[in-house]
Amino acid sequence: MRTTTGWQADGPTATLRRTPLRRRELRPDDLAVRIDYCGVCHSDLHALRAHDGATDRPLVPGHEFTGVVTGTGPAVTRFRTGDRVAVGNIVDACDECPMCRAGQENFCHAFPTLTYGGTDRRDGSATLGGYAREYVVRDRFAHPLPAGLDPAAAAPLLCAGVTVWEPMRALGVGPGSRVGVAGLGGLGHLAVKMAVALGATTTVVSRSPDKAGDARRLGAHEFVLSTDPAQLAGARERFDVLLDTLSVPHDLGPYLRLVALDGTLSQLGHLGPVTVESLLSGRKKLSSAGSGGLPATAAMLDFCAEKNITAEIELLPSAQVNQALDRLSRNDVRYRFVLDMSDLD
Repeated sequence: MRTTTGWQADGPTATLRRTPLRRRELRPDDLAVRIDYCGVCHSDLHALRAHDGATDRPLVPGHEFTGVVTGTGPAVTRFRTGDRVAVGNIVDACDECPMCRAGQENFCHAFPTLTYGGTDRRDGSATLGGYAREYVVRDRFAHPLPAGLDPAAAAPLLCAGVTVWEPMRALGVGPGSRVGVAGLGGLGHLAVKMAVALGATTTVVSRSPDKAGDARRLGAHEFVLSTDPAQLAGARERFDVLLDTLSVPHDLGPYLRLVALDGTLSQLGHLGPVTVESLLSGRKKLSSAGSGGLPATAAMLDFCAEKNITAEIELLPSAQVNQALDRLSRNDVRYRFVLDMSDLD
């Protein structure tokens, strides 16, 4: 077994402690990746809150990271030692089901192997995530990091970025589209950048009036304050696509009213159950998206490199991971924490 160092959940306290970690020896199609930067996602908070320490399966969060290849298995041909790579929240899939064959590994019928909190398909071990200095990953699930993309600011593209990219491409967002982005956070700010770069007229819908300036700076054409009934009424049936990136439980009703005839509300941020009273008014659609498949992720990285799109980040040493998670729980970040893992050397 290979050894590295990372940040592991300390039982029911939901805090992370620095500890030695084990990685598997390289299989023929594996890469060893020195993790340089790892984003901090709301999913990490959910996982930590759900982890009670009662099982013998350790939890190491982190599923959006960039780094450098330090070793390759004998069957690897796409990468060499020294290549810059990016890894997202899926590290394996069955490769055989209709979804995998369609390049939608995120919807694998046998369920994809998650970067952390998952089960390795070959040896049954728990996957341990990117809050660490090294990761061992099947080469097919790593992506070349395009030249020109800052590796720290690009790390959130591998989860937050592709989560908003895939529904926009699936729904045909482009010139002439009217796109709304509900919530200006880790997902939402990237959705704004991408929608604008795709040519859509883009509006931020937020409950925070102090984010109006940021919305404009990021390229949004309009801002709607969701706590103002008059502004909400004025935006009724305005959007062909409304990306709901809110991470907390909320009523979908007010947002559905903003969707135009035959438009779509794509619910992306909240991981729990949702309740919808009616979809009868206005022939509206409700959709979602679970991250993205490998082709979509590669296309997103190429697009971001072409358009110079990366996340707005606050870079912290990994030793401050618990402070970052606490601040994230209070929405005290604009707009994504990224951990510098070099302090684990």
